Amino acid sequence: MSQARILVVDDERFFREAIREVLEPEGLDLVLASDGASALEESADETLGVVVLDLQLPDLHGLEVFRRLRETRPDLRVIILSAHTDQEYVLEALRLGACDYLAKPIHEEELLLAVRRALETFDLASSREKLRRRLKGLDQALQTLRARAGASGADRSALREEAVDALATLMGAARTSLLLLDGKTDKLRVAAAQGGKVRAEDMDPVRVGEGVAGLVQAQGEALLVSDVATDERVDGRVRSERYATPSFAVAPVAVGDRVLGVLCASDPAAAPSFDDDDLTLVQIFAGELAPLLDGPPVDPARLGEGGSPPSDTGVALAQAICEAVTAEVEPARILEAVLRPVSELLDAAPVALYLTAPFGDALVREAEYDGARASDRVRISAPRGLTGTVLENGRLVATGEPALDPRFDPEVDTAEDGVARPLLCGPLRFRNKILGVFRAFPAREADAVPELGEVLSAALSAAVRNALLYRSLVETIEEVAAARRQAETAPSDSQSEGF
Repeated sequence: MSQARILVVDDERFFREAIREVLEPEGLDLVLASDGASALEESADETLGVVVLDLQLPDLHGLEVFRRLRETRPDLRVIILSAHTDQEYVLEALRLGACDYLAKPIHEEELLLAVRRALETFDLASSREKLRRRLKGLDQALQTLRARAGASGADRSALREEAVDALATLMGAARTSLLLLDGKTDKLRVAAAQGGKVRAEDMDPVRVGEGVAGLVQAQGEALLVSDVATDERVDGRVRSERYATPSFAVAPVAVGDRVLGVLCASDPAAAPSFDDDDLTLVQIFAGELAPLLDGPPVDPARLGEGGSPPSDTGVALAQAICEAVTAEVEPARILEAVLRPVSELLDAAPVALYLTAPFGDALVREAEYDGARASDRVRISAPRGLTGTVLENGRLVATGEPALDPRFDPEVDTAEDGVARPLLCGPLRFRNKILGVFRAFPAREADAVPELGEVLSAALSAAVRNALLYRSLVETIEEVAAARRQAETAPSDSQSEGF
């Protein structure tokens, strides 16, 4: 349930209390105001997410209050309350960006559905904006780390410490750590840690396959754990009493197929548990950190030479995808919008998203951007080949020459024209479940690398989550419309249900 509060602005106490009686039993937190000045003062409260605003107020017209709210709190979702004589003002408010309106008398179901929809859109927009800010912070942190990695006589231990400190700041995590694989003992040793009471060098090593970190190292896949006590995947692997909260976000630090170690965050400060966006951030950070930890110091100015993608391409992709989700105002076009920057940055065509069919017997293309060059397949029946492997085990496929892989199936792992191209294919995840896959066919073999594929998998999964949540909002909108139609056509004796 949303934690955002709701500001109800109406000069009539009867309406304020009636709205309270409908919303508070649903667990919603309300703030009441009787005039425009009070509403504007209350709007400074950052915990507010939705305003239910009457147009007829004693001091300021509701439309003027709304205009000022748009200037000071453009993130707020505003629902207009109106009498039938206010239609001209209602249309103006909708033009200015009001998310909905309710005509008096107000019907309880209609009010509740409208408020829930407003809260959901507020939460979605807030999470996108939060992720966008954090990606910018991640980019800045990585620039600093790259500069240190390229410095003459760079101290790798200091680089590791800076990395876990930066992750803690980005994640709002009380504890972060970097564990690297000791090839001689096949154990993970803590190379750097932040927030714990024990120094990194005094921490016990972790066997591969044991604990959350050991499990991620063994499987090579990122892991989001909301509660170690109830998560069957880590049952018995973690001593939960050691942590302030039972939530973890852990990602492999890998270069190609080699998993160097894992990057861990635990004990989120601002929420009971980490979420999918948190895991996305850790995945991108780990993917960009890996080449800085592997091998001798490298001049950041030379990263990207020799045919490999520039060092900041991964973060640029993630930022572009996040910006596309934020900028697209038409929910039905979100997925197509996020594929365009992928195609442009990687010179890839086609780029497509597939979701599994209801019975899991096929992959159905959900969105595509072909750059007017090549189209991907509309449906992949009985998924097999490299694409089917990704769906089955959740492992990314990144190859410049897919036809050389014995798992390659030309009827599945090519676009509609049947031409074998460099391939990036990765899982789309939502709440630790694989919903489908993405496929991108870069023009250059050098761009079909795991580092970029992992970033795409994380960022496109976040975009798919947004799109699916928007779909639920569309269903809610339809419910609101149905409630309105029912209220308008109900017999006169049922009109007393409104207030």
